[in-house]
Amino acid sequence: MMHPITSQKKAKTIAVAIFLAALAIVSFTEQWWPGILLAVGCPLAVRHYLLGQRYDVLMILLVFFGAFLSVTYEFSGAVLLPVLFTLGAIYLLCRDLIEEHPLVEEEEDINEEIQEDQHK
Repeated sequence: MMHPITSQKKAKTIAVAIFLAALAIVSFTEQWWPGILLAVGCPLAVRHYLLGQRYDVLMILLVFFGAFLSVTYEFSGAVLLPVLFTLGAIYLLCRDLIEEHPLVEEEEDINEEIQEDQHK
């Protein structure tokens, strides 16, 4: 795993800004489908890149840009699109099951300490 380039808050802010800009472009060009795939995929990929999660970036690019290309160039979407989305879902589930979540545990500990301090 790469080291994060920026904080989670900044990464989220940048991703939301890219999403809104992409929506503006999609609405201006009136290419809602498949343009919305890029409007969702680009900010997600940038956010995960900024957080140093390169495997997530690769999976996002594979799913969203693969779906965009398959729709744009009229590949057999009857098979390819469900396969891409299923791969993305399997990756997310496996990553969540395998990956440890030390930050979540730290946040829970901090929340418990705050609650204990409030009860005193």
